[in-house]
Amino acid sequence: MKIEHFAVIVKDPPAVARWYTDNLGMRVVRAGGPPTYTTFIADESNQVMVEIYCNANVPAPDYASLDPLIVHMAFVAAGDMKEQVARLLAAGATLYSDIGVTPAGDQLAMLRDPWGFAIQIARRQKPMIP
Repeated sequence: MKIEHFAVIVKDPPAVARWYTDNLGMRVVRAGGPPTYTTFIADESNQVMVEIYCNANVPAPDYASLDPLIVHMAFVAAGDMKEQVARLLAAGATLYSDIGVTPAGDQLAMLRDPWGFAIQIARRQKPMIP
């Protein structure tokens, strides 16, 4: 089996989907209307999707209050890490932890999207997935 998607409940699915497509290279695969606005967005590989939706019976968590080690999405940096982090900050993300280097030589930075969900930007010394 392979993963089809990972689902995240949010307060404003259309706005979140727009930000991820505008700033992280994702594309909308399917978008639904009210009341859940369920939207599937795929990454550039077309192998990974994230479902973004809302549900009046289940409030979205306060992602900004969660430690990013609990839940985050990681994206491979295209180009210079400093430039990528600066670009996302200019687009409304906030910095949680600046670029650091792991013992394996990977560069990692942790940010939060404009709604508080943790996103990691990674430049791997050796790609983990081709």
